[in-house]
Amino acid sequence: MKLHKEGWIYCIVATVLFALFIACSNALLGNYPVIFYLLLLPSGFLWFWVFWFFRIPARVKTTGENLAISPCDGKVVVIEETMETEYFKDKRIQVSIFMSPLNVHVNCYPFGGRVQYVKYHKGKFLVAWHPKSSTENERSTIVLKGSKAEILIRQIAGAVARRIITYSQVNDKAEQNGELGFIKFGSRVDVFFPIGTQINVKIGDIVQNGVSTLATF
Repeated sequence: MKLHKEGWIYCIVATVLFALFIACSNALLGNYPVIFYLLLLPSGFLWFWVFWFFRIPARVKTTGENLAISPCDGKVVVIEETMETEYFKDKRIQVSIFMSPLNVHVNCYPFGGRVQYVKYHKGKFLVAWHPKSSTENERSTIVLKGSKAEILIRQIAGAVARRIITYSQVNDKAEQNGELGFIKFGSRVDVFFPIGTQINVKIGDIVQNGVSTLATF
């Protein structure tokens, strides 16, 4: 396991603040060890959580030209046919994955191909499971065309996550399970597949980026 580059500054700041907290608390509460440790435990947990949030665990990746691998960690909350109005402007199968603040937050390409479209949208910060978060929240849209299909991937900010990072640029060559971006502190990713795609997950399933197969072409 290693630390994602997006987390370096957060981890440095968290470590400095935690060290200052320990030093100040020890100076002020040295004669009150019970109070000192009661304060130390939650602050230590927060410090650890910052590092945990930006972790990149070592995983055996799933690959396959006819497979769409999950772009993120989380829980499948939506599987439905819907109109995709931004790029394809036709019916698609939408699979939505909710990421809690405890999940790994790296976003990856489901398959290899070429990036056709990238657009960032300013927006609201509704809770990520809200039905309108896909079209009204701050979000970033990436369209990926591979040898088997063309899909739309949408990174969506939520009430907690207010920072979407997208590395993708138009005409980039994408590798299956390669990083396309990062969403800080919980949110959601929507994937829009062509009608007729075989979806290999169901609502409530827990998926992992780079490991779980979302669909087969």
